[in-house]
Amino acid sequence: MKFILGLFVFAVGLSMPVSAQMMSDENPMVGGAAMYRTKNIVENAGNSKDHTTLVAAVKAAGLVETLSGAGPFTVFAPTNAAFEKLPAGTVETLVKPENKAMLTRILTYHVIAGNNDSKTIIKAIKAGGGKAEFKTVSGGTLTAMMEGKNLVLTDEKGGRSMVTIADVRQSNGVIHVIDTVVIPN
Repeated sequence: MKFILGLFVFAVGLSMPVSAQMMSDENPMVGGAAMYRTKNIVENAGNSKDHTTLVAAVKAAGLVETLSGAGPFTVFAPTNAAFEKLPAGTVETLVKPENKAMLTRILTYHVIAGNNDSKTIIKAIKAGGGKAEFKTVSGGTLTAMMEGKNLVLTDEKGGRSMVTIADVRQSNGVIHVIDTVVIPN
């Protein structure tokens, strides 16, 4: 489970529909850095300027070394701006050693098993009559749906997040960047 948590590290934010942001480039740019399909999350995420909050969270949770796992895993990764939407002091509180369990739970709530690219997720939404539920590594549920061309997630508390960049492939999974942190019950 530890290496799953680390996949959460990757994030970038652009506000464009999923269909416009599906990553087909061999080495797409994310946070000012090229993302190489041959590298894992650890190798790619550390270069992105938009990942500093996530990297800090992963370090605080003691998960950095776990990011080299084989996977595959699907990560819904919030940007620094997504973390800034949380109430003041939340991130600072979560990265304290005494809150490691809660931080780990939140990080793993952003991860589902498998290599679920946007086409796979959209297919599940269609098969589900407009919604698809995904079991997260933390044991919670994320609900995915389409709003026009936008892929939207709803967390267990009713919070909503939009996928802003889909299908950023890594050697150990796929990342979908989201604009809001999702929170488990």
